[in-house]
Amino acid sequence: MRGFFVFLGPPGAGKGTQSKVVAARLGLRQISSGEIFRENLKNQTELGILANEYIKVGELVPD
Repeated sequence: MRGFFVFLGPPGAGKGTQSKVVAARLGLRQISSGEIFRENLKNQTELGILANEYIKVGELVPD
């Protein structure tokens, strides 16, 4: 059974950097919700358009 790790912290704290290091060392996948949103915003997908409605008014994107 494989586990997972969640990295929490403020912007610029190094969550992405550290999660990539841990993922590489343990042979795990690294997933970043921020990267997923940015890719969808860039490609103007349905998810990106919906997420942008929350982002542009300063709200968190819901689950």
